[in-house]
Amino acid sequence: MDTVSPVIINLIIFVLAIYVGYHVVWTVTPALHTPLMAVTNAISAIVIVGAMLAAALTETVLGKSMGLLAVALAAVNVFGGFLVTRRMLEMFRKKDNKKSATGGK
Repeated sequence: MDTVSPVIINLIIFVLAIYVGYHVVWTVTPALHTPLMAVTNAISAIVIVGAMLAAALTETVLGKSMGLLAVALAAVNVFGGFLVTRRMLEMFRKKDNKKSATGGK
């Protein structure tokens, strides 16, 4: 019996993670989106640290470039998540709080 390649196993895990993640996110009620985004931002920050460690520990050019790509994509995810969370929180503010926050406009 032939052994299964680790690349195939990792690809299967990756596809299953995408599938499960998609279904988990789409079943969240709208009231829980802001706390979910905050947790997602924290997880993405941990991913940045892991990507930096992975990039630092590799010896090949491909490994370092993939690590750099992972750091860049996780950073975009963190900053974009904070922007989305901020915008969602602004939607829940009262009208008079919005006027005072924007300088009375």
